[in-house]
Amino acid sequence: MSKKEAPISTLQEYLPPNTLEEVLAYLQFYHVHLTVARDRKSILGDYRHRTHASNHRISVNGNLNKYAFLITLLHELAHLLTFEKYGNKVASHGREWKAIFGQLLARFIEHKVFPDDIRHALMQSLHNPAASSCADELLLRTLKNYDDKKGHLVFVEDVNIGMLFKTPDGRVFKKGEKIRKRFRCEEVATKRIYLFSPVYECLPLQQQQ
Repeated sequence: MSKKEAPISTLQEYLPPNTLEEVLAYLQFYHVHLTVARDRKSILGDYRHRTHASNHRISVNGNLNKYAFLITLLHELAHLLTFEKYGNKVASHGREWKAIFGQLLARFIEHKVFPDDIRHALMQSLHNPAASSCADELLLRTLKNYDDKKGHLVFVEDVNIGMLFKTPDGRVFKKGEKIRKRFRCEEVATKRIYLFSPVYECLPLQQQQ
């Protein structure tokens, strides 16, 4: 996993306008070591609490659009603030974290740094935020509108039933029926079954199996 430290002078490149000053206030007050990571498929951000030997450490994927980067950073800052208040005595995404994350989001919503559609999506879950923005389908779908276009990638929901698609790591799946909120898909090489979010991005293939 490749990371690079985020110099203060370039941090603005990753953030929406008019957010740098408040973000820096948190980072500097808590002596946070912030790094920007290359694309990681399994996580968008990461937090490691301070120890006797090191400061708080936060990493955020640098390929996120500015609004997704800020929301992910606030997610990790909420972990930091939860640790500062409760130590390791509460669940990582429990009600204490949810309350603190909701308060952080509310501050930035109040400052009108998000477009109306993202603000609306955030307001829907402000009092009970998901453990990951990837788990909040409305928010993820809305944030994707602000991504740079990625060639021929589409959402899994846009692939026809029975058709093949390729994931970013090169694996090929056959799309099956929807089960509750996710699609049941079979990996062609192993015949193993996986459940995909409707808004997971993939590359549709022309072959049918």
